[in-house]
Amino acid sequence: MHSIGRMAIVALIVPLLVPAHAGGPVRPPHPKPEVGFACLNHQERRVANESGKVIHLAAAIRSAKKRMPGAVVRARLCRDKDELVYVLTVLARDGKVGRLTVDAVKGTVVGNR
Repeated sequence: MHSIGRMAIVALIVPLLVPAHAGGPVRPPHPKPEVGFACLNHQERRVANESGKVIHLAAAIRSAKKRMPGAVVRARLCRDKDELVYVLTVLARDGKVGRLTVDAVKGTVVGNR
């Protein structure tokens, strides 16, 4: 490989390894699975779970599997307006990927895509 090619690769990789500021690496914003959702960070999820106001993730997954059998490949606890919902990405048995929204308080499926 030519030295210019190596320099280009180093120039691309080094910024990824060096923190952007002295406080540590900059973290990307929490994922927004769809318009209107704002996903909770780790601390917010812990507080919601410890408060006893939301159902356990396992219960949300059971509700989702009744609607769409398959494997849950991603689960997020998010806000939808003033409500908390689990946004579950499911790999269905037929190979299709779907997204189900489960009310985090009641445990009912409130949306799918």
